[in-house]
Amino acid sequence: MAALPVYRWRLAPDGYATRRQLRALGLRPGGQAVAAQLERPRRRRGPLVAYLYRVDRAKPVRPMTAARWAALAKANAARRRCPACRRDAGYVIPSSLGTCTPCAFPDPDGSERSH
Repeated sequence: MAALPVYRWRLAPDGYATRRQLRALGLRPGGQAVAAQLERPRRRRGPLVAYLYRVDRAKPVRPMTAARWAALAKANAARRRCPACRRDAGYVIPSSLGTCTPCAFPDPDGSERSH
């Protein structure tokens, strides 16, 4: 197995890109293996590493179909629904709370607030 070429931060040659850079170009790695890596040295810790892919081997991003849009909308709606009161909270429920804010922090005097 050959070792990956390692470049210093911001000194990678042309033709390589990170996943995020590929996405900005409308591309995806497309199953190719990591071609190289960038390393950014840090004090007192290991270096930050970014993996690079070959731009010429990248494939175009698959277009969103109507079924994919529908599945994404359904998943996002589920993230907004409170499991305790089953109402749409109007925001994504934080995983740290697990429920909407009114269910997580009920009124101490017992009066019902509108969600």
